Amino acid sequence: MPSRQIVSATLPEFPWDTLAEAKAIAAGHPDGIVDLSVGTPVDPVAPLIQDALAAAGAESGYPATAGTAQLRESAVAALARRFGVTGIDQAAILPVIGTKELIAWLPTLLGLGAGDAVVVPELAYPTYDVGARLAKARVVRADSLTQLGPQRPALMFLNSPSNPTGRVLGVDHLRKVVEWSRQRGVLVVSDECYLGLAWEAEPLSLLHPTVCDGDHSNLLAVHSLSKSSSLAGYRAGFVTGDATLIAELLAVRKHAGMIVPTPVQAAMVAALDDDDHEKLQRERYAQRRASLLPVLRSAGFTVDHSEAGLYLWASRGEGCHETVAWLAERGILVAPGDFYGPRGARHVRIALTATDERIGAAVERLS
Repeated sequence: MPSRQIVSATLPEFPWDTLAEAKAIAAGHPDGIVDLSVGTPVDPVAPLIQDALAAAGAESGYPATAGTAQLRESAVAALARRFGVTGIDQAAILPVIGTKELIAWLPTLLGLGAGDAVVVPELAYPTYDVGARLAKARVVRADSLTQLGPQRPALMFLNSPSNPTGRVLGVDHLRKVVEWSRQRGVLVVSDECYLGLAWEAEPLSLLHPTVCDGDHSNLLAVHSLSKSSSLAGYRAGFVTGDATLIAELLAVRKHAGMIVPTPVQAAMVAALDDDDHEKLQRERYAQRRASLLPVLRSAGFTVDHSEAGLYLWASRGEGCHETVAWLAERGILVAPGDFYGPRGARHVRIALTATDERIGAAVERLS
């Protein structure tokens, strides 16, 4: 019998597992650790969302893979109201069990394999790479179309605002990507989970009419409620765009049992219908950013990009692991930039996802 390859052996080590030593040092601070290494929400879920979740708790039947009609209607309305995305048909909304799940399995669900190339940003959320590896596709890191030359990849991931850098891609850049992809028949997938967190620039969805002229062919946009509504624990997100591709994904996900639970779908409706809690959460992050950014600069850091999103992309002009160690000695844990690609070797990613009290502790330690 031929030997079986274990899938996990083909994947990189889970990045945050490598921070154990720095975390232990930071935790030894007399006032405790300030963990700014992971972008996990710390603020309470809005009561109206909790109430919607609980009210649907008695539902005993299988949920619809496509999502309820109410959920799809709420997603379409929220995209138009919050981001100016129009022309979305309700059938082109597909709820997912957290957007990380979708990103990790999308190349596989679309039938990509060893003969296909997947383009990811040079500095990128690691799951884009992992998804390509799971499908046994080839990963190409590139930030500009000229880097790709005559290549015709099967899929390209975009992320604006970026994780980790907070960089925002302008309308001209996005339009060029759309034009280029249409000439070559390349699927473009835009990860837009930070779209509502704009500080110094106005990010646009790939599906915004000024970007794609209302034509969503071969374009997908991925939206998460983890950041905007603090629903990371609910695993609540959706994908939208090309209706034909959404139908294909729906068909596969039905067979695979990839279904968002009914109570979570109800909670998503509540979150998408209410803008007040989303604005309140955005303001919390804005205030934490306003506290942390100037003190980092005063402490000798350069902060690059970071005009949107949940992170500050910072450097002390040294190797990222030296900076991680320097901050850990002060009780602050951050993520080294090389988690996100070789070009991050001299930066660290500093998350805004800590309580006001812990952000205040970080500010005091860096002052």
